[in-house]
Amino acid sequence: MDFKVTPSKLRDAVVTVPGDKSISHRALMLGSIAEGRTDVRGFLNGADCLATANAMRALGVNIEHPSATEVVIEGVGLHGLQAPAGDLDLGNSGTAMRLMAGLLAGQEFSTTLKGDESLNGRPMGRIITPLTNMGAAIDSDCDGTPPLQIAGGLQLRGIHYEMPVASAQVKSAVLLAGLYADGETSVTEPAVTRDHTERMLRSMGGTVTLSSGTVTLTGGRVLRGGPVEVPGDLSSATFIILGTLLSQHADILIKNVGVNPTRCGLIEILRGMGADIRLEAPRLWGDEPVADIRARSSVLTGGPVDPRLVSLAIDEFPALFVAAGAASGVTTFSGLEELRVKESDRIAAMATGLRRLGIQVDESRDGAVVHGGRFGGGEVDSFHDHRVAMSLAMAGTIANEEVIIRGVDNVDTSFPGFHNCVAGIGADVQVV
Repeated sequence: MDFKVTPSKLRDAVVTVPGDKSISHRALMLGSIAEGRTDVRGFLNGADCLATANAMRALGVNIEHPSATEVVIEGVGLHGLQAPAGDLDLGNSGTAMRLMAGLLAGQEFSTTLKGDESLNGRPMGRIITPLTNMGAAIDSDCDGTPPLQIAGGLQLRGIHYEMPVASAQVKSAVLLAGLYADGETSVTEPAVTRDHTERMLRSMGGTVTLSSGTVTLTGGRVLRGGPVEVPGDLSSATFIILGTLLSQHADILIKNVGVNPTRCGLIEILRGMGADIRLEAPRLWGDEPVADIRARSSVLTGGPVDPRLVSLAIDEFPALFVAAGAASGVTTFSGLEELRVKESDRIAAMATGLRRLGIQVDESRDGAVVHGGRFGGGEVDSFHDHRVAMSLAMAGTIANEEVIIRGVDNVDTSFPGFHNCVAGIGADVQVV
């Protein structure tokens, strides 16, 4: 599929976005190994999370779907998972692959994790190293990519792991393996990353502590199921925020969005560029902070982006590249090496797309310099990356001519119904 985007005038609106993908993945996994029933509301009914649900079913967990956004999980307990009949296919989801590797490293049975062509080309050495240090045995292709063959029947031991690169997925994989390890497992991260795993573990009865950048978990603790309310995904809300800021005379309220402080780097970066973004009615849903986000049309100004904010906005940089292209002056991004190994090489993908639309981008190994300008029309490639596709779609709303975005099939992995949602605020984005 492709997107055809026509220059658009956005209008005032109140909208919602789909549930948080990170929290939905974790609810499925932790709910499955908890005792009792877990009722999830606001579940992201996207391809990535459905792949995780299917994998947990293949491991013997009863998971029902009363509606598109509701999931009922009958937990089997910490040691109740069963050997699957075949390989577990996790589609395009790097989160599922990395977290499932940690979850399965301490099981009594062996498993094989695989994905689509894109996922099977993504590096997994960053989880293989610490899990191996814990006593796991994981075989991969010679370059450290999936499929991953995880041996069963091994006793894991708790370790202290100092992550060389900040990554919530690596941290979560180690903590999930730590549930099956002797003693304590701790992870020290070089920069703060999203903490949904730690929050959900605590809410289900896990013993998790945080001190001076180190997260520590005690193995063997029984988890208890319960209700999980999933807020709207800030990563999805990003595209509504972006379109609003770039438009003229628009005031849009996005209801019930997760505003976990480990995820709000986007808001801080955009505010530093002059964006009018406000958090209204802040509250808690369980352990997760939630608010309504109000965005208004703004005049953006470029400048250097603080590398310390990278880990707090790692999924939102494709949209930030578009904001930089629309801003006056020059915006400098650095410390973005992680973007090279996402669903696509997101630095290269965004640099290529912006150049095709008339924006000057000077690419570097770990970032880029984006020169603000005016977006022209043309045809661009999303490289089958959902966040690249949606970011370029919002750029198309302020282009001077029609923009065609090729290969947008994977948008539904994180934002089902994206084009219908943005149509509700006046963006002319058609699927062709």
